[in-house]
Amino acid sequence: REQNADCVHCVPAVLASFPLCQLTEEDLTQNPLFCKFLATLSHHVDRTGLAVSLKEELEKAERELQTQRLAWLQSESLFRLLQEMIQDHCVRQHHNSTSSEDNKFYETMEQCLLVAQCVRQLDPSSTTGQEQPPLLGLSAKHVLDLMPPEKDVRHMKQRLLAELEIRLKKKCFNILSYYQPDWEDESEGLKNLKLSRLPETLESESKRVEALREKEWERATLLQRQTHYYLSELMGCMQILQSLILDYHLKAQKELDKKKVDYLEAKCQIVIRKIRAEMLQLQLDTYTAEKISAHRKIKEKLDAELKAVRAEKQSAESMLSSFEILGQEFEALVQEYSQLRLEIDNKSWALREFSQHSH
Repeated sequence: REQNADCVHCVPAVLASFPLCQLTEEDLTQNPLFCKFLATLSHHVDRTGLAVSLKEELEKAERELQTQRLAWLQSESLFRLLQEMIQDHCVRQHHNSTSSEDNKFYETMEQCLLVAQCVRQLDPSSTTGQEQPPLLGLSAKHVLDLMPPEKDVRHMKQRLLAELEIRLKKKCFNILSYYQPDWEDESEGLKNLKLSRLPETLESESKRVEALREKEWERATLLQRQTHYYLSELMGCMQILQSLILDYHLKAQKELDKKKVDYLEAKCQIVIRKIRAEMLQLQLDTYTAEKISAHRKIKEKLDAELKAVRAEKQSAESMLSSFEILGQEFEALVQEYSQLRLEIDNKSWALREFSQHSH
């Protein structure tokens, strides 16, 4: 009971410590030892499952990488800015006439930049921490001999700071205008003030974006957990529904069959009545009033003939009964009469034929 009570108290903390795991409160409450193990493990790992010591080393490495990345970005930005200045001067020199002082300044700067690039290629140990064999037998000292005169370099450096400041200031104003287009028409002093606050503003917005991403990640994790819980509950409901269907299927089927039989009987009666109505309609369409009157007259005529035939039959039967009273002697006379009648008919036919052929 004590373990279950402790498990109930630490369930929310365990779920929050392991958001990526597909765990539910029911899983943890049913397995208190496993819940206790996860609660102990949460003190040694972070939310992503990474060990605390390894997380510290990773954060340290990320800070060092960020420092080196910032140093590289500064040098790369300065190098590209110098290249851009040289290219702009070449374009101006091609389209317009430039002063000798400007030409000397940019030539000295370009030469110094090329020498610095060559030195970096020949001696990368300052940036990579590794030694490299000399290229074509050259060393950084050989290339440094190609530097412009020290006087020209000094004058170039004095002017370069001002030029870089102007260029960087212009680019910062462009970034400020891109960030807030409404600030483009404001005064230079106000722009400088807002530009000084721009890093803090961008940093705060970056933190806000990271916080929103963190919240979005937490919401996505919560949604995933709730989806998993919802699906598990849905599966349970489906199982219960399936058992109810299996349990009450026969009872419902019996009632359904009875209703189906009643329905078929009613439908059969309706069909029979409909057939009867069609038969009556067919008779009405077949036997009109004129046909019935004609049939009635025909029936009357046939009845009269039938009556006469029956009367004739009755008289013949009465005559036959009177002849039967005379017995066998009358029957012999009848046969003799029939024979004589047949001979008379034959001779009459022969006489007619003879008379016809004799003419």
